[in-house]
Amino acid sequence: MNASELRDKTPDQLRDQLVALKKEAFNLRFQQATGAMENTARIRQIRRNVARVRTVLNEKARAAAE
Repeated sequence: MNASELRDKTPDQLRDQLVALKKEAFNLRFQQATGAMENTARIRQIRRNVARVRTVLNEKARAAAE
């Protein structure tokens, strides 16, 4: 997922994706705590994807405010 793909989505779609990413991050933290996690880099990917979604949401909010 990159920022240009996210900019094509509506704010509602972005919020839904943000919720899904947060749920996945929550589950990955539990897997890491129990030692069941195989791909530890996935946590970093999810965290950065959350940041991308939030950035695009803020861009859209600022553009709408102007």
